[in-house]
Amino acid sequence: MSNSGDGTSARRLTSRGAATKARIVEAANQLMFERGVALTTLADVRTASATSKFQLYQHFADKNALVREVIEFRAEALLAQQRRRLEKVDSLRGLELWRDEMVERNALRDGAYGCPLGSIANEIADHDEDTRRIIANHFDEWLQIIVDTIDRLQTRGVLREDADPRALASGLLAALQGGYLLAKTSRDVNLMRVAVDMAIAQIRAFSNASDD
Repeated sequence: MSNSGDGTSARRLTSRGAATKARIVEAANQLMFERGVALTTLADVRTASATSKFQLYQHFADKNALVREVIEFRAEALLAQQRRRLEKVDSLRGLELWRDEMVERNALRDGAYGCPLGSIANEIADHDEDTRRIIANHFDEWLQIIVDTIDRLQTRGVLREDADPRALASGLLAALQGGYLLAKTSRDVNLMRVAVDMAIAQIRAFSNASDD
């Protein structure tokens, strides 16, 4: 997580200061996930994190700085989870198991709130260019993780040489994001499964075998 993205001057935090900052970010993340950025106020964050106005402004110059820290917090957790999971995929069945895990995680909240990264992008990307670029960079990282996964399947001979890992990965990530949105609006995660299945079917079309 960035040490200087909060709009305050770079400084070494004490253990107590670091704990306070983490508490603020975690509270803000939860509130913004459930309510959205626009409906989450700094007063809400102070109440949820049991911190004072002085403590909050000691770490964050304004709400924009806090939002960016929340984005880093979400991206770090999400990308670490995706990297751990997708690095294990060495077959098309492994890709299906990843799909199952993503859908099942979303089913725990009946599809509500959408993708942790996609939902905040949808809310603010058209209104804050600097923040849009930050989010875009994180999506690029996520896309590269999927590209590496598909490239590995190609190297192992699971997929044919004419498969385009970047194009297939782009389709899979787009389907996943669309699936999150459909599940969010309908409260039906089966729509998310269908969307991701379509993208996996496109990948399977380049398979060297009927099943692996």
